[in-house]
Order: sequence, then C-alpha cells, then structure tokens
Amino acid sequence: MTTTTHPTMHLDERSRALRESIVDALIGGGRGHVGSALSLVEILRVLYDDVLNVRPSEPKWVDRDRAILSKGHGCLALYAILADRGFFPREELLRQARAGAMLGGHPEVHIPGVEASTGALGHGLPIGVGLAIGARMRKATHRVFVVTGDGELDEGSNWEAALAASKHGLDNLTVVVDYNKLQSFGPVEEVLGLEPLDRKWEAFGFAVRQCDGHDMRALREALTSVPFERSKPSVLIAHTVKGAGIPVCEHDPIWHHKATFDAAAGAELRASLASAQAYA
Repeated sequence: MTTTTHPTMHLDERSRALRESIVDALIGGGRGHVGSALSLVEILRVLYDDVLNVRPSEPKWVDRDRAILSKGHGCLALYAILADRGFFPREELLRQARAGAMLGGHPEVHIPGVEASTGALGHGLPIGVGLAIGARMRKATHRVFVVTGDGELDEGSNWEAALAASKHGLDNLTVVVDYNKLQSFGPVEEVLGLEPLDRKWEAFGFAVRQCDGHDMRALREALTSVPFERSKPSVLIAHTVKGAGIPVCEHDPIWHHKATFDAAAGAELRASLASAQAYA
C-alpha cells in the first residue's frame, strides 16, 4: 500500500465534535499531548462505535471486549470517546490533569472504560497477550484490541509479546498501529526506522492489513473483519497524520506535547479546526 501523505478526511460533525472535546480537555487541564491524540480519533471512534462489545453503563461487564490504549499519552482522544459514549460525565474532561481529578495525564484503570494503566511505552501489547491467553484458557468469547503508536514499536517488549501471540495462535487478539510517522524527537524513520513494517509483523506470525487511518469506511471494513486469518493474531497498520484534523498541528512535532495550554491557545486550535471543514 502506498503510504498516505495526507488523510482522506471524513471530518463529519462527530469527528469534529470529538476534536472539540480534546481541545476542551487541553484547556481544562492546561496541558497535554495534542498531536498523538488527534491522529487516533477515527481509530478509536470506529472501535467504540462499531467493533467493541462493551456496555458503558456496566464497564466491568465480564463478557466485554478488552481495548488497551498502549500509547497512553494519546489519552485525550480516549477520554473524548469514552465521555461521548457515556462511560463518565463529559464534565470530567474539563478537569483532566488537575489535582484530584479522575482523568490524569495518562489512562489509569480506575477510569470507567480503561482496561490497563499505560504510559510507559511497550506495555500494552504484553498485557493484551496475557488477557487473550487468559480468555482462551477460560473458553471466554471476548476479544482483545491493543492500539500502539509507531514510535512505541521501538520498544523490544512489543516484539517479545508478538512472538508469544503467534506461538499461541491468538486470533482473539488484534493490534492497531497508529502509524503517524512522527515521534517526539522527529520523523520515525530518522529516529529508528520501522520499514518494512508489514513484513516485520508477517515475519512474527501476524495476519496483516493496512488502511488510511482516517478513512472511516476503510477502518470499519478492516476492524469488523478480524481475525484476518484463523489461528493468527491480526494487526492493522493504520496510516495516519499526527495532529490530523487541526491543520496548524499537522506534521509538526511541536504539538507532540504542550506543557502549558490556555484559552487563547484553545481559540487558535478551534479556528484551525473550523478551517478543516474544507476536507469533508
């Protein structure tokens, strides 16, 4: 597949509203990871709307599918979709990262809808493999989904977990790589290149597909088709743009994290988001 250089955005009202929620949370907390959240929006939207068997009113329902955001620094997108789906009141977004707030700078298991505390990179997939093995041992039918970052794949623990997933034929496990090609220090290929990423996953025993990670239809088609092969774990390499949907943030590592963020900065992002309607 040709690597996407610009997203085929379907910036409909809901995708735009989720990005508004991310900006609200940034203003509320006064800081946060911006670009890493914006690249995730459509991936998480399809997972929580169309794929995951979950009950927002009963977040610990035993038969629920388990979803782990391994790139925990992208949590503002996770918080936005969980609030949108009713796992917790939307007002919590406005208090994120404040002292005593439910929502911290990275996801934690006390938050309704969060399956694993993540932040230290490279931990989500090993946890997901353990959950998938446990489900199989209990003959449970729920599935496990892990969303990783691309820079996060520099962590060797991912590849140890991938070996185990393949050995055990975990076709109840799906990995989604948010492949935005930009990490905090610069382009992924300059920091520690991943290509050929599809062939690496194939060599580790995964069934592999790729798609535009902002194309709702392509994401839905892929993620409702797992497992891609019986007796193999699946991986979807979703080509995304860091900062997607808010043009001033796109492709710019300066938006990886903002240590301070105020209402004026929020107004700048809202104006940029409004201009992005031209993509729709």
